[in-house]
Amino acid sequence: MDKILSHVRRCVEDYEMIQPGDRIAVGVSGGKDSLTLLAALARLQTFYPIPFTVEAFTLDMGHVDGGAGMDFTQVAALCERLEVPYTQIPSEIHHIIFDLRREKNPCSMCAKMRRGALHNAIVQRGIRKIALGHHYDDAIETFFLSLFYEGRLSCFQPVTYLDRMGICQIRPLLYCGEALIRSTAEREGLPVVFNPCPADKNTKREEIKTLIKTLDHQYPGLKGRVFGAMRRLPLPAWEPVEDRRPPLPDEGV
Repeated sequence: MDKILSHVRRCVEDYEMIQPGDRIAVGVSGGKDSLTLLAALARLQTFYPIPFTVEAFTLDMGHVDGGAGMDFTQVAALCERLEVPYTQIPSEIHHIIFDLRREKNPCSMCAKMRRGALHNAIVQRGIRKIALGHHYDDAIETFFLSLFYEGRLSCFQPVTYLDRMGICQIRPLLYCGEALIRSTAEREGLPVVFNPCPADKNTKREEIKTLIKTLDHQYPGLKGRVFGAMRRLPLPAWEPVEDRRPPLPDEGV
């Protein structure tokens, strides 16, 4: 967790993600990424020189697996230990996408519906900033997805302002690799919740993830060079605020 905190703090400062008095919502899906982000920000707020607070929000997708939905009891217990307010938002997104609409490519619509429900919930609580669990590997995969399937150089931004909703999205895990996050979640005993989504592990992103793993094995350090190129181009909003571009440890480890 100390290594995660080091990378998170550096990322937060490189992109000026936190301002004094911020109330930051963390979208907690129950996966290793969002739980690690929650634990890191909860710890960071105890010593960071800029005062901010953290609140956790879980959007219950309404998944049904063997007659039972996802159980977030342990996530609620973690939030209590971290002294972080926790809100669970019920929804029927799973039912709408898979039962009613029967979407053949559900991920895009699912993402839009999840964002809408989550944003509405935090705005109702008077919160205008949300931290998302996208990490180093997610960014590289998204870059390749955009290149291969859209023919453009693009990726989500470290900090994104949504004018229509008046919400700021931040991604403090961008310097943390998936392997580091996975090992940290295991060592910290974070209560990862199984995702019963029918589309899980069966997407274009999974294909790209496998391809990048193969290429990185064949060309060691490939991911680090791609991530560096994304910052040096730079992609829109990817250039650090003070133009700090020291090499990052490959995969954030």
